[in-house]
Amino acid sequence: MSENSETPATPAPAGSTTPGPRPEPLRLFGTTWVDHDGGYGLRRAAATIGSLVAAVASCFVLRFAYQGLEIADVGGLVGTLVVLMFAVCSAIAFRKTWEGFTRRPADPAAEDRLRGLKAIGFIGSLLAYFIRSFTEAPGEKLRRAEYETALTRYEKRRSSRTGNPAARRTSKGRNPRRR
Repeated sequence: MSENSETPATPAPAGSTTPGPRPEPLRLFGTTWVDHDGGYGLRRAAATIGSLVAAVASCFVLRFAYQGLEIADVGGLVGTLVVLMFAVCSAIAFRKTWEGFTRRPADPAAEDRLRGLKAIGFIGSLLAYFIRSFTEAPGEKLRRAEYETALTRYEKRRSSRTGNPAARRTSKGRNPRRR
């Protein structure tokens, strides 16, 4: 299931041993975020370190690209525009990635249109992932709220349907307990 999915908690498939909604898996974490089991802490530490290492490596790659522009002697204006472009795109990518951890996008089509901009500003996305993984698996708070809401709705529906309604009615359609 993708991060931009409209259905936060999927119902259990037929033949499943546990009835009710199921948690939506998170990238790199699966469903270990529900009970913080199955190596959750280790995965979070790996995600934190991995995203920081990837961001630092990306900065080195961009530095080499900038040095290539200096060697090509394209001029100060082009170099400034490249740096400005990566800075603005990284800031936008950071903001959009951070918002994706706290709420679902209102317009998924708009998010798809920003995919190229996020690709250019990948350092911002990596830094958002790095910072967020200090407190939780990125996106865990959103998924947990959606999952708990789905569980509450499921339990409410299930508890209101307990018993056989036909056994409560008399032949005239009245409930004998009410008088």
